[in-house]
Amino acid sequence: MTAAAEPIVGVASVVDGDTIEIHGQRIRLNGIDAPESRQLCLDAGGKKYRCGQKAALALSDFLDAHRPTSCVEVDRDRYRRAVAVCTAGGHDIAEWMVRQGHALDWPRYSDGAYAPAERDARAAERGMWAGSFARPWEWRADHDGAELIGITLRE
Repeated sequence: MTAAAEPIVGVASVVDGDTIEIHGQRIRLNGIDAPESRQLCLDAGGKKYRCGQKAALALSDFLDAHRPTSCVEVDRDRYRRAVAVCTAGGHDIAEWMVRQGHALDWPRYSDGAYAPAERDARAAERGMWAGSFARPWEWRADHDGAELIGITLRE
């Protein structure tokens, strides 16, 4: 049996809405996906905005208010970044991002762990749920270099 890895603890800087850096190590938040920095969404009034940038800024503000950040690695991604469950101020950072509507539960990797937070954000029309957007994983798959706006159907 192998010993559990030591948590990575420190002041985090934000790379984007689902990736942080602590002590020079990039860490992908496990189980969620936030819009890409170039990704555009539509707000409640139908106006385009940079939802990826907004997600990153919200994460930065949250981490600044809840120091330090502690991450426990659970995997490595295809880029060899640590994939981790991270907390700050006693809060699961990924859960907070999803509940605020700045990221989505990514069932492919989360097994639905953040689905309740996503339902809550959607019902309250928080963050991206106030308007329309493409799911980040779909945006990346479909993006051809042009400015794309996707629509998430409200069920």
